[in-house]
Amino acid sequence: MIHEAAIVDPGARLADDVSVGPWSLIGADVEIGPGTVIEPHVVIRGPTIIGAGNHIYQFSSIGEATPDLKYRNEPTRLVIGDNNIIRENVTIHRGTVQDRSETTIGNDNLIMAYVHIGHDSVLGNNTILVNNTALAGHVHVGDWAILSGYTLVHQFCKIGAHSFSGMGTAIGKDVPAYVTVSGSPAEAKTINVEGLRRRGFSADAIGQLRRAFKILYRQGLTLELALQRLETMLRETPEVQVLIDSVRASERGIVR
Repeated sequence: MIHEAAIVDPGARLADDVSVGPWSLIGADVEIGPGTVIEPHVVIRGPTIIGAGNHIYQFSSIGEATPDLKYRNEPTRLVIGDNNIIRENVTIHRGTVQDRSETTIGNDNLIMAYVHIGHDSVLGNNTILVNNTALAGHVHVGDWAILSGYTLVHQFCKIGAHSFSGMGTAIGKDVPAYVTVSGSPAEAKTINVEGLRRRGFSADAIGQLRRAFKILYRQGLTLELALQRLETMLRETPEVQVLIDSVRASERGIVR
């Protein structure tokens, strides 16, 4: 399963059925789980742990050291879960000791061509990062979020679960759960209704989230007063609690 033209360091640990294409380089301190396919011309450096069933396409650079000027070759790592698709020319950097010492990718993500995931970022599960999306260091992306092509995310931003960004969005503040943003700088537009429908959210839950969005964004309330009003809705729909929690967890302030 390992092409004769591939270069695999003796210190790497690969499951028996891992496939490695020609001219790919697998460094020391790399662990790759069963069923993972590494196409030609991929570079994977460690310490990096890659789970099962992943597919990494050609010319991607996985687990390289960050260019952050504070980095001094400290022992940090990249951890990738299971069943991720990582397309052509993707770059994913390891963490730094100034944060988590780890960059983390969850499960079942689609990471399209030319995406960059910076140091210490955390990508949840079932996300889609469309071509040329770039995450600066320390970015957290929640489950099921979709970032459209050429989305740029400033360092330390949090992207909420089930949120959506339009093409070319520049995100400099936190995006609450369920919210659709677009523009440069990003502005909140609506609830991600179509995405929620596709994932089986009930019509009642979507309706309540749309009401919550209006309270948060359309009634001219202070953020704290809007949150207080939203908390009165919790008995009606637990999904609103996820929205509230994502807003209260914000440290940079939310996209308005």
